Amino acid sequence: MAQAIWTGSISFGLVSVPVRVVSATRSLDVRFHQLEEGTGSRVRMRRVSEQTGEEVPYDRIVKGYEVEPGRYVLVGTDELNALKPRASRMIEIEDFVDLADIDPVYFEQPYYLIPDKDAAKPYQLLVDVMEQEQKVAIGRFVMRSKESLVAIRPLDGVLCLETMRYHDEVLAPDRDQPLPAPADEPSEREVAMARQLVATLSSTFDPEKYRDEYREELLSLIDKKAAGEEIITHEAPEEPGKVLDLMAALEASLARSGARQATRVGGAAADQDSGEDDSRGDGADPGSPAKGAKREPAARAVKKATPKKALKKATAARAAKKAPAKRARKSA
Repeated sequence: MAQAIWTGSISFGLVSVPVRVVSATRSLDVRFHQLEEGTGSRVRMRRVSEQTGEEVPYDRIVKGYEVEPGRYVLVGTDELNALKPRASRMIEIEDFVDLADIDPVYFEQPYYLIPDKDAAKPYQLLVDVMEQEQKVAIGRFVMRSKESLVAIRPLDGVLCLETMRYHDEVLAPDRDQPLPAPADEPSEREVAMARQLVATLSSTFDPEKYRDEYREELLSLIDKKAAGEEIITHEAPEEPGKVLDLMAALEASLARSGARQATRVGGAAADQDSGEDDSRGDGADPGSPAKGAKREPAARAVKKATPKKALKKATAARAAKKAPAKRARKSA
């Protein structure tokens, strides 16, 4: 069972539901310790005075707020304790709102709210009603000496609490430095192709589809080194240059995305053909030319899918369209 970070109750109207707050996420970042080369000893951080260069005992460290460079206002522990929000074991719901009304930029950290054993019924009632009404509860609670604005929403039969940023913590785009204006507006054809590209790449969000490939490769490297394998590193390939021809880039992108779809369709057709052959039991090779005729368009599409080739071909085609006009001016 996950360890509770906070225990208390959800309060709305006269209803009180005892709950525990548990983490809804975990950090999987790969972290390293600093070691001394040669000895392998841990290197520890020390609190050192800039003035004397000597380590400062913890009981001599005070808090200071920098009001201007080099000038600090000291704030004592007693003063901080007097300003701390009053400790409370209650999440007081102030409003029920639509989830669509909350911009994701305001969400900060998710937690799960787990009910006490005796509070299962009112907890389930709140989950069911919020699911039916498609509402999110907005409230406040104090955790770790800090008052937080929170949103509570139903998620797979559980209440998920999200701490939120206050409105003055969210920065608006810098209007003092506006975005650079394009030399010319996108043409209707460019807009149409961009829409087609978005439609081609549109799908249902599946969180399991996306992996932290860097973390996986790093852990694989660590495992190999721990097993005593010799690691040979290679330089990363040079990144391709910037694409300046927007239309060529769109055409190349459409060709590539179209190839992916054709590959998936071709693969499904191949599986179906293979299944039919197996069911007939005639011993025919599902990969033979006769049976693989449906896969030929997908193979051709894969050839087009190479980004550099597709981009080069699209750029050359656009340049060829402009070439006759130039030759005509020269002959005139």
